[in-house]
Order: sequence, then C-alpha cells, then structure tokens
Amino acid sequence: MAINIARRKFIAVLGGSALAWPLSARAQQPIMPVIGFLGSVSLAPAMPFVDSFRQGLKEKGYPEGQNVAIEFRWAEGEYARLPALAADLVSRQVIVLFAGGHAAALAAKSATTTIPIVFTSGEDPVKIGLVNSLNRPGGNVTGVSILLREIQAKRLELLHELIPTANAIGYLAHPSSSDEDIASAARELGLQLYTANASTEEGLDAAFASLVAHRIAAVLVGFDPTLFALRRRVISLAADASLPAVFEERVSVTDGGLISYGASVPDAYRQAGTYVARIVGGEKPADLPVIQPTKFELAINLKTAKALGLKVPATLLVRADEVIE
Repeated sequence: MAINIARRKFIAVLGGSALAWPLSARAQQPIMPVIGFLGSVSLAPAMPFVDSFRQGLKEKGYPEGQNVAIEFRWAEGEYARLPALAADLVSRQVIVLFAGGHAAALAAKSATTTIPIVFTSGEDPVKIGLVNSLNRPGGNVTGVSILLREIQAKRLELLHELIPTANAIGYLAHPSSSDEDIASAARELGLQLYTANASTEEGLDAAFASLVAHRIAAVLVGFDPTLFALRRRVISLAADASLPAVFEERVSVTDGGLISYGASVPDAYRQAGTYVARIVGGEKPADLPVIQPTKFELAINLKTAKALGLKVPATLLVRADEVIE
C-alpha cells in the first residue's frame, strides 16, 4: 500500500510539472506589439493601400505576423463612427495608431495624446490642427500629406488648359473636407467655382444634379477615402453629364476617368508604414517630419476624351506619364 501511495504522489507531481511547464514557457515568450489601423472606408476598396502599408512595415523589418500584429477598425464610410473606433483601439493599448484620411486622423488625435499616431491626409495637416508644422510636427502625431494647395491649383490649370473657354468649374468634395484652398486657386485663375458635397451614392446623384444646374464646364473631384471608394459611380455620373473630370489618383483614369494628376496614394501608405515601423523601433513622431510627395504623375484617358468629344492638346499629351488609348 505504501508503495502505491508513493507511486501516486510521484505521478501527481510529474503531471503537475508537465502542466505547469508549458504555461511558464508561454509566459516567457515576448508579446507581439499591436499596431492599430483606423480606416475611413471598408477593407475591399482600401485593400491596395493596406497592402502598401504592410510593404512599408516589411521594408523596415516588421512584417505583419512575424514580429508585429495589426488590429483593423473600419468606419465603412460613416465618419461619425471614427471617434468610437479610435477610442476602441486606444483602449487596446496599441503601440502605434495609424489613421487613413484626415477625418480618421482627427479622431485619432482626439482619442489619445500619448500613443504615437501616423496619418495619411488629403487636407493640410497644419491647417486642420494635426501637427504644429510639417518639419517639426511636435506632440505624438506625424504622417504623410497627400494633397497640397499647389496640386489643387495644378489640377485646375489642367482643366483650364483642356477647356480654355470654361469659366465655371464644379468641385465634388466630401462634407468633412474644406474647399478654401481650391476656391482660392480658382479665383487666381479667374474661374467661378461651385462646390457640391457627397458621401454616399445617393448623395453623388444629388451633387451632380446641383453642379449640372450651374452649367459647369468640368468637375474637379476632391481626394477623400469615401470618394475614392465611390470613384466608379463618380466616373459614370461625369460621363452621363458629358463632364470632363480630373482626379488625383491614376487608378481613376484606368477605370474610365479623363485625367488624373497627383502623387501616388499607395506609395503614401507605404511611406506611412515605414514611419510606423520606425516608431515601433523606438523613434518618436515629433522627430519625424511630415512627408510630402516629390513625384507627381499625369495620366490621360484618350478613350474618355473621345467619348466626350474633346481633343486633348498636344502640350498635355507630351507631359503625360501615362496615356490610355
């Protein structure tokens, strides 16, 4: 009997050790840092940008799933949800919070003053209060500025060059965006600017009806994550109204838009990914200047121009980086 009792005690101790060892081993494993990703739209239309963001992380030694994880939150185009989504990511104590779009960036900044934030923005980040200056952002926020006033003015110049007789131009924008800079650029060119806001497909129909009622000669499409997600509907409405339209991102031209001019948005997300990686590695956002694009691409769709009955000037064609025939 004594032998059996001793044997049972030995097995119990051995079994307890076998159970406890994996737990202690797991406890010693390092916890993978989590990056918060706050998106203004949904995953499907943003997938090219997410891939570019991941590429930026990988370039700096932080491939997703190996030494860093990403927690996604999507507003599905409903910007009123962004503050709650940002607060949720903050409550998870993410190591860095990325915000795609100016509305997401503002929501992120309101949610935390301590967690580092990296943004991509189509609005002037200084003017809307994201950073103190481009070179010295200060605080816990830095990122990539996609849209500059000079680019907006350049798009207007392109429309003016394409249709020199035009004196009324429409501006399609998201309600959260400002039209101050584009209105100023229009005045400098002697153009009358009419702004229409939209954030849904139904809103796009009403916006185009409003612009057409003002007898505009062309439409400038503002850059915003939601408008980008709805770009095919925008292209269709512009075609139905026989309106030349200029976009920022090249993919809108490959999808059937007339002209695009701007920096590469996927590359902006890649650059944001590199900044996030550098912050994970120990750098501070206050020491990372806001990145500004240095290369801009002009794309023209001659098929769309022909459908609109427009002859694209040779001066535009020779400057184009891509011409779709």
